[in-house]
Amino acid sequence: MMIEPPIDELASKTKGNKYILSILAAKRAKEIETTRRTELATADKKAISLALDEIYEGEIKPSDIED
Repeated sequence: MMIEPPIDELASKTKGNKYILSILAAKRAKEIETTRRTELATADKKAISLALDEIYEGEIKPSDIED
């Protein structure tokens, strides 16, 4: 069960579109797994959690949604 970051606040980053949120998170998690494989072996968070944190903090944004 995901508690942090809250799903409603994450969805607001994609203007409420949870489909775009899930695709964005999956793509970013895949990038993280391929580029930081050794870091993930010792990290306490999984790639999907790191991706969702980046989206929540505004580091990753969908390209087809304007601010």
